[in-house]
Parts: sequence; C-alpha cells; structure tokens
Amino acid sequence: MASKKRTYQNLGPFTDLVAAARKSHALFPVVRAGRKAQRAFVETLGFNPRPAEPIAARVESKWRRDGIAGELVSWSVGYGPRTEAWLLRPEGARGRLPGVLALHDHGGFKYFGKEKIADGPGVTASVLKDFREAFYGGKAFANELALRGFCVLVPDTFGWGSRKFPLEVMAKSVWRKVELFDDRNPDPTPEQASRYNELSAEHEHTMEKYCAVLGTTLSGLISYEDRVAAAYLTSRPDVQAQGIGCVGLSGGGLRATLLQATCSQIRAAVVVGMMSTYEGLLDHNMSHTWGLFPHGWSRRGDWPDVAACRAPSPLMVQYDLEDQIFSREGMRAAHRRLQAHYRAAGKPRNYVGRFYPGLHKFDLQMQKDAFDWLARQLKA
Repeated sequence: MASKKRTYQNLGPFTDLVAAARKSHALFPVVRAGRKAQRAFVETLGFNPRPAEPIAARVESKWRRDGIAGELVSWSVGYGPRTEAWLLRPEGARGRLPGVLALHDHGGFKYFGKEKIADGPGVTASVLKDFREAFYGGKAFANELALRGFCVLVPDTFGWGSRKFPLEVMAKSVWRKVELFDDRNPDPTPEQASRYNELSAEHEHTMEKYCAVLGTTLSGLISYEDRVAAAYLTSRPDVQAQGIGCVGLSGGGLRATLLQATCSQIRAAVVVGMMSTYEGLLDHNMSHTWGLFPHGWSRRGDWPDVAACRAPSPLMVQYDLEDQIFSREGMRAAHRRLQAHYRAAGKPRNYVGRFYPGLHKFDLQMQKDAFDWLARQLKA
C-alpha cells in the first residue's frame, strides 16, 4: 500500500513547497562549531554598527528591598530611547560577585520588559501577577538569583519596556485606529496592556520588513543590544572579571542563545524553553518571534548550531516535554545535535540538556537547577 503523502498543517495544498526549496538549496546543514561558524552567524545577523559598548551609562537611582540592593541604570546603544536596566545584588554583599544577565521573555507581552522577571523599587504591576504565575512559578526569578549571591543585570531590549515603540507610532504603521492611552503607565489595566501587546504583535512584522530593507535582522538588533548590556555588566567594579553568565525563558532563551553565539564575555549560558531544530517547527508551530528566524541562516545551519558555535563554552538547555510551542521530536533532535557538537569539541560534559514535565515555563525546580549550575560554572 502506498504511504500517505505528508501534509504540513500550515501549508495545506502548498506542502510541496518544502521539497521544492530543498531542491533549490541546502536546508539546515550541520555547521561545525568554531570561529568559522561564529563569523558566518554574525554575518547573517547583519548588525554591528559600532563596538558593542554602552554610551553614557549612568546610575539613575538606588533602592533596597527584600534583601536586595538595587540600582536603576541606563545607557544609549546609539539609536532610539535610552535602555533601562535593573542591577540587583544581595544587600550587604561586598567585593566582586559573579555576574549574570537575566533576560526577559517575549511572551507576546511587550508592554513590559525587565518587570516581567524582576522586582524593582515599586509595586509590581497587577497585570504581571498571573503572567509570572503561569511561566515563572509566581517568582521574580532575577531577584531570587541575586539572593543566591550573584550580581544580576536585567536589561530591556529592542521593542520591550523602556525600548518599546509608542502606541501611536505602531497604530500608524499598521494602519489601525486605536484608542490611545498613556503607554508609560507602570500599572496599566489588563485591557490597556492587552491592547498594546496585540498591536505590538502586528508591528513586529513591520519591524522585520524594515530590517530586511536595511540589510539586517531583528535577531541582529536584539543580539547587539544584549552584547552592550554584557559589556556594561562586565565593566562594573563589583563584578568578577572572569566572565559572566546569562539565563532566560522563551524569548529570553532566544536572547541567551544569541549571546552564547556572539559574545566572548559569556562564560556560561542557560537556555530555557527555546530549543528545537527548524525541521521540528515546520509542521508544528511557525508563529514564533522573527528573532528565531534570522534570514538566510537556515541555508547555513540550524538553530542548535547557533547555541553550539562557541562550543565547548558551557551550555545548559532546559526543555519542557509538553511545551505547546515546540514538538517533542524537534526538541529531542536539537538535544542530540547539541550533544554531537560538544562531543566533537572534546568537552561533552560542558553541554547539559534536561527535560522536565509540563508546558512552556521556567518553574521553581527548573530555576533551582539553573541557578545551581550557574553557581558551579561561575563561582569556581
């Protein structure tokens, strides 16, 4: 009996487009880890306007709360509004501490950035409580990490929080009439946050079009801005000089992957809920952020190859077995591909892949495992 022809759910009668593309050029070839792979990926990102260093960095304010000594810091990346970040240290800690970049997610929630994963000097916005409960075990994980003895920097990145687009600008760019409100309000109503986030989802497509015309990628902008944040953190006199770590869920895991690939200051990276082969996405979920699809990379390599291109630099990947935005097959295939890269680099134990029950999340057990692993890598 002839086998049933496969149909991709999002392509339907155009399923044969995938086979046609494979006849046109290679797709997802394995690229060997090393400097050649790093250069190829940076070239694909297409964005490096100047050395990735903060311009006119300054401390805006300081506070103490719940065992944390915090600072609001800001800098310019050379375009757009100033980037704001929170710097968190254990209250009373002296000397240099290991540094970690805590990277906020995408989450379809661009109204806030750092506030999604960290508590600052004010009251946490009410609309974030259910969000944290669903994805972070109800915790501000960046504060929990700081209490473990780290100096934690929580920066906004392009499109979120202090770096987000004004509501009026987005409405005009996507030809929408919307009821305007103060989109800088630190405690928006659920309706206001939802209105902003829905519009920003549409606007991301517009931004990727701009990136394409400008010869760059959304991934390139995010990667560059996070390298600037890494440069700021490593420049501080209260941070150990041997290198820093990074950790994030989902879009934060994407950012951690980009940093792991492009930033030599990263000594250890934790990628949570953002690892799959591209093949594993084709018939499952292609509605991810444009940041996961830097244009042209699929002809050079696969997403796990990005995470591994600086192998044997230590890497931990946490997978959720029932993750609704990744297939189990795609995650398992990525895990095997990463294992192969680290074996080829001669340090198979420098890659740790762990699978957890449940949906897309960074729950308390996963946080504990990630924090323990970062401590072993950065406090040695």
